[in-house]
Amino acid sequence: MTQPASPPPGTFRLVVSGGGTGGHTYPALTAIRALQARLAAEGRALDVLWIGTPEGLEARVAPAEGIPFTTVATGKIRRSANPLKMVSPANVRDMARVPLGVLQARKAIRRFRPNAVLATGGYVAVPAGLAARLCRSPLVLHEQTVRLGLANRKLAGSAARIAVSSESTLPLLPEAVRSAAVVTGNPVRPEVLSGHPEKAFGALGLNGFDRRLPTVYVTGGAQGARQINDMIRDALPWLTERANVIHQCGPANVEELRAGAAALPPRLAGRYHLTGFVGAELPDVLALADVVVSRSGAGTLAELTALGKPAVFVPLASAAGNEQAHNARHLEEAGAAVALTGDVDANQLWNALGPLLDDPARRVAMAEAARAHGRPDAAERLVDVVLSAATN
Repeated sequence: MTQPASPPPGTFRLVVSGGGTGGHTYPALTAIRALQARLAAEGRALDVLWIGTPEGLEARVAPAEGIPFTTVATGKIRRSANPLKMVSPANVRDMARVPLGVLQARKAIRRFRPNAVLATGGYVAVPAGLAARLCRSPLVLHEQTVRLGLANRKLAGSAARIAVSSESTLPLLPEAVRSAAVVTGNPVRPEVLSGHPEKAFGALGLNGFDRRLPTVYVTGGAQGARQINDMIRDALPWLTERANVIHQCGPANVEELRAGAAALPPRLAGRYHLTGFVGAELPDVLALADVVVSRSGAGTLAELTALGKPAVFVPLASAAGNEQAHNARHLEEAGAAVALTGDVDANQLWNALGPLLDDPARRVAMAEAARAHGRPDAAERLVDVVLSAATN
């Protein structure tokens, strides 16, 4: 990387590190966009450098957004309930890469001379965060989940500010770093909040939907989720009697599920819309949905609570640190969702979903509870924290 030119007066320089998955990448991107807009309104510019890994999602997202991107070495810790298994050859090999990553990140940060460093989690955030401390650059951590992820736990003592997504996180922090913590919420892409229900009918061709019935949006993420798909397949007869269903199942699963739905009578078949992927029309689909059935990743929770959507969560059991189950239970305890954990089936789905479909008042109450936990202004709050850290 070449020595950067001196920035114009008033330019704010930000290093961002984090990624691997969308849960770490998209909050960072949303914060960058919000900071850029804030500075532009003040007649200032933003200069960004994203430090990531070549194989993470950030390696595609940052260049696509025109954000300069550089990579550093890092290592992944493979977790196990058995501490002895943590000392595996793969873990030892990967951890040995971290010091090299710190040196690489320190070189990049020294050259870039940022006003602040924002780390949003993922393994790559560790070397970048440690390098920020070595370079005495103010480090802001952002945590998307209720409990601090592994990377942010390692970096908490080095941070000028720790931005968390929920008040419930504060008592879980080590006492020594609580004074650095501030609740911002998890940044949500503005476009997600701007959907229109009527547009979903046209975009997806939902001509067979019965507008007198509630609409359920089912999603297992971009690739779909076998567990959720199987439940919906088994539940289709009773589900389509009571609701319209938009089922985003993953591109590889469409044909199998279409075959399973073939036995539905035409009246019910028209209420079931199966699609492999929901893209630009997602805001309109979410606006139309009365209830959402999904995994419980941090990004999903942020979007659904900002929108005030009742949800039935089926957490991904293999999520790091069981974080999806913690996320889901957190909202369930607040009356903002229902959490289905473990080996769930269509009967358990009905027990959770049936009362919501049959009782509009129950849906309204859950929507209000969800909205009370939503922070649609999270990106602006996080920008406030970054700017404050840079000036203190």
